Amino acid sequence: MRLLIENAHIAPVAGPEIERGWILVDGDRITALGPMDRAPDAAGATRIDATGCLATPGLVNTHHHLYQWASQGLAQNATLFEWLVALYQVWAAMDAEVAGGAAMAGLGYLALSGCTTSSDHHYVFPKGRGDLLAAEIEAARALGIRFHPARGSMDRGQSAGGLPPDVVVEELDEILAATADAVDAYHDPSPSSMLRIAVAPCSPFSVSGELMTEAARLARDKGVRLHTHLAETLDEEEHCLAQLGMRPVDYMDKLGWLGPDVWVAHAVHLSDADIAKLAATGTGAAHCPSSNGRLGAGIARVSEMLRRGANVGLGVDGSASSELTGLAGEMRQALLFQRARYGPAALTARQALEIATLGGARNLGRQDDLGTLEPGKLADLALWRVDGPFTAAVTDPVCALVFGPQPPLARLLVGGRTLVEDGELRTVPHDAAGRAGADAHRRLLRAARERGFAASRELPDTRM
Repeated sequence: MRLLIENAHIAPVAGPEIERGWILVDGDRITALGPMDRAPDAAGATRIDATGCLATPGLVNTHHHLYQWASQGLAQNATLFEWLVALYQVWAAMDAEVAGGAAMAGLGYLALSGCTTSSDHHYVFPKGRGDLLAAEIEAARALGIRFHPARGSMDRGQSAGGLPPDVVVEELDEILAATADAVDAYHDPSPSSMLRIAVAPCSPFSVSGELMTEAARLARDKGVRLHTHLAETLDEEEHCLAQLGMRPVDYMDKLGWLGPDVWVAHAVHLSDADIAKLAATGTGAAHCPSSNGRLGAGIARVSEMLRRGANVGLGVDGSASSELTGLAGEMRQALLFQRARYGPAALTARQALEIATLGGARNLGRQDDLGTLEPGKLADLALWRVDGPFTAAVTDPVCALVFGPQPPLARLLVGGRTLVEDGELRTVPHDAAGRAGADAHRRLLRAARERGFAASRELPDTRM
């Protein structure tokens, strides 16, 4: 397949912007790009007229919980710990059909927001409920999105001083065996890979130190990346101080969980010393501003992290703590949060675009192939229509993308293949993807009710 995209304003993230340019794609790679006055002949190529469009790298989502699409709108006024306690028992009723339907809707929605690569942190595996990881991988394959699922886990239930109920935790040995099996079955380390696996114990308040240590050893033996939640709330810090005698980042450091093969979610409550450790070790962070705002967790020190050399990518977080949040919108949220805390020069539109693309690629260890528009990179790119009756009044296309609501998505390519065209999914039936998520929601709440789960006052009546 050969494509020639013409007449776009190109924001390559690496290198200067091109006001009116072209991008040549051969197979799944970008082979050349430049201004229109030096456009190639490209005989036989399929031509895409991108007049009025901004071309950017595809956005990279580095933290999600896709299964939570099925539990949106619950525990609306809760803190993180309150929200988790309210929802753990609902999630315990999940099966593979719920996981697959939620993934189809969640990944489809991400694609419609310009996302070409997504991670997913799945850490709830109820016994006897089917192969949940396989279900979401199948959804990603059907959509054609580049996928980085992180096989999560919890082994520290309430009986061992953890937060989750014992019904949703696993034993250490079964976690390690299932995680190794997932890597062996699915991980593709090739440069053009559509599927890579990470190892991802959930969090310091739901996982034993032994699991963290053994998971890190497993991941490094197999050459895959490590991911976990870290420093999301002050409750987590208080929990770590009370039960572990140290703050979360120091605990991770003690366990060997800082390094260039690690990225952590949230990183909201960091000291100056914590930021210095992340920067010095090459540990990445996934910033999830909408979820942090929804749960009242706080505002991450993203501007300071960037200034000190720490890598930051974006994440939408779970759909149940960040309802209907697309990745493009998180660029705006990140920009506004930083400016609200530090002033109008704290984060620029182009910095927000960079953390949503190259920053995310670095978190996933794929900066050599993703995150910028350059010859040799994978042809994962978004064309945003910025010439509409309202967006056309913004003369800077990158400002139109980041400062305001998401512009219409004219086209989304993953490896040169069209996933979205004119705001509609093309690889799967557009409406069917949404219905899969709604069906998963109804199925999950019905199953939770049948298990006798008594809803808290913040959970709606689930009778149907």
